[in-house]
Amino acid sequence: MAYQQSDLDRLDAAISSGVRSVTFADGRRTEYQNLDQLLAARKVVAAQLSMQETSTGAVVRRRVPYYRSGL
Repeated sequence: MAYQQSDLDRLDAAISSGVRSVTFADGRRTEYQNLDQLLAARKVVAAQLSMQETSTGAVVRRRVPYYRSGL
């Protein structure tokens, strides 16, 4: 599942207000048992967003070995 920046914002809002349930952008509603689970979910979403950013902006390079015969 691809997360959006709005999902991270909703998790931040839930953490700061003390609410344990979060409704994500795709309509899923998740209720967490405690603050530790909310923080873990925030870490997962933030990591996934950073991976999405680096995968779309990275330049793919190939290295092809070059050998000289030495003759």
